Amino acid sequence: MNKQSDKVPEPTLRRLPWYLSNAKLMRDKGETYVSSTQISKQINIDAAQVAKDLSYVKIAGRTRVGYEVNALISVLEDFLGFTDMHKAMLFGVGSLGGALLRDSGLHHFGLEIVAAFDVNPDLVGTEINGIPIFHSDEFEERMKEMPVNIGILTVPINIAQDITDKMVAGGIRAVWNFTPFRIRVPEEIVVQNTSLYAHLAVMFNRLNFNQE
Repeated sequence: MNKQSDKVPEPTLRRLPWYLSNAKLMRDKGETYVSSTQISKQINIDAAQVAKDLSYVKIAGRTRVGYEVNALISVLEDFLGFTDMHKAMLFGVGSLGGALLRDSGLHHFGLEIVAAFDVNPDLVGTEINGIPIFHSDEFEERMKEMPVNIGILTVPINIAQDITDKMVAGGIRAVWNFTPFRIRVPEEIVVQNTSLYAHLAVMFNRLNFNQE
């Protein structure tokens, strides 16, 4: 990822993919320019915030015209790291892990899952979407053959920390954690928590609150 992103606030980084998707929609409609006001109306974010967020990616818009769509797409994809292919290994081929293995769309965002690990004998030795599934004990050996930086964690919570420790010891530098367990890692390891259950809790709470 572009080193400039080290200084970008996390909320901005979370919004930039929305702008990218919106710009791609505008391109598909045949538009050549898009303004921060247009993006604002499409995704319900203040236009001043859109302009401020886009200032981090060093692209200049034209007064009363906006940003050149193709240039905006190119700059955002490069800035977010989507133009580079990042290899990952997935741990835990349950329903969620299996769904991620089948999600070919991840390639469009620069993520390629090259191997998966599980202990289920019915899964070990098989493939999903062309991705081989190995026994968890083979992780270190596979890392020597195809070293990667990213580990995707979709295991049961009772083994989440143990598997995380194993990943870190084997050389994984970033963990995409889909479990509701808050894993502990050394300071230099990057962790992105994406707990579906946590998001469900927020949605249910707000739904109930709004219905009162």
